Amino acid sequence: MTGLQAVADRVEIEALHGEFTDAGMMSDYDRFASLFTGDGVWEIPAAGARMAGRGEIRAGIERLHGLWDYFVQTTHAGTIQLDGDTATGRAYTAEFGLMRDGSPHLNYAIYHDRYERTPDGWKFAERIYEVLYQDGSPLAGSPPPAHPEPVQQRHHGN
Repeated sequence: MTGLQAVADRVEIEALHGEFTDAGMMSDYDRFASLFTGDGVWEIPAAGARMAGRGEIRAGIERLHGLWDYFVQTTHAGTIQLDGDTATGRAYTAEFGLMRDGSPHLNYAIYHDRYERTPDGWKFAERIYEVLYQDGSPLAGSPPPAHPEPVQQRHHGN
């Protein structure tokens, strides 16, 4: 593998992390599931959740998203080890929000990842979410009042 190919692979894998967060935050369940290989696995042991295959992953993210009144996830770069058409890595996340049952949620976690190069680019073969810190204290803030026109539409001309 050339140095330029390694750089390109790392950039594509980092973009995969961003797509994962964006698809989840924007409720784009089909795009979210498409980020995994056909037999990919997404696991959240702290929630007792394990989904295998794109169909289960799509249903799982939709079900989990439905538990939240609002939810924010940020992803931070970790590490990537390339090995030809496969790779392993980590990404660090912070999440907070309010569950529909009224319970607040804040956590910091690590995603332990396995990636595979496919004809459609790099995909998650496995993504395991390890919660390192969790806080159920009441959140001090709240979402702002609703704006009459969603920001997404104003910026993208939709």
